[in-house]
Amino acid sequence: MVSQIQPPTQPEVIYPDSDGQPVANNTIQFGWIVEIKQNIEWLFADEPNVFVAGDLFWYPVEGRNKIVNDPDVMVVLGRPKGVGVARRRHRLCYQQWKEEGIAPQVVFEILSPSNTQTEMDKKLLFYDRYGVEEYYIYDPEKNNLCGWLRSKDGLDVIPQMADWVSPLLKIRFVPSSEGLQLYRPDGERFLTYTEISRNAEQERQRAEQERQRAEQAEQARRDAIPRLLQMNLSIEQIAQALGLSVEEVRTLAQE
Repeated sequence: MVSQIQPPTQPEVIYPDSDGQPVANNTIQFGWIVEIKQNIEWLFADEPNVFVAGDLFWYPVEGRNKIVNDPDVMVVLGRPKGVGVARRRHRLCYQQWKEEGIAPQVVFEILSPSNTQTEMDKKLLFYDRYGVEEYYIYDPEKNNLCGWLRSKDGLDVIPQMADWVSPLLKIRFVPSSEGLQLYRPDGERFLTYTEISRNAEQERQRAEQERQRAEQAEQARRDAIPRLLQMNLSIEQIAQALGLSVEEVRTLAQE
């Protein structure tokens, strides 16, 4: 009997989700990454098929794990938020062939002093080659914004960025002496990283104050019930006076 020779199996291709490097090289760069990512996420909060990610590895070609980039912020229109459809879990990286072949359409890079011109030239070539529609680079140190928009010949430089409106996101870019400002489609300015943090803290404090007021009001009702009972008021009258149900008054009276 002649045995059949089995073809050699191909080794599984591993797609790393980290290079061991930090998300940002300094707090300024990190702040801008967070600000742009969060504001775009809020802008599309009610759109289930807009995926926004920061510092996520993007593999455009199956089987080619050396072809990879990790945009500071990328926006994918037409893909579900948060989790990949194939595995029903949070994406560890963006494998384009598992995402119906859809490439990120909008990419942001925030420069840090460690970025070299060669590195940024390679990123532009990558984004041009693999289908990015809009590409923006912001240098916080120089307060300089550059942009590229895809035409039939590839990514072309946007000659004038002041008051530029993203064709896909409808965001307006307004450079100012205080730094780049981004405006929503409704004309409202996006919040800065500092404003986002301050508002979150104010909301936490407001919620805590509301909780304390509710506890104090509840305690005041508890304290009032014995006095009202001593005045020979009925359970029904006490409930009406305190804005409680009869059952609640009975329960509190027994405690």
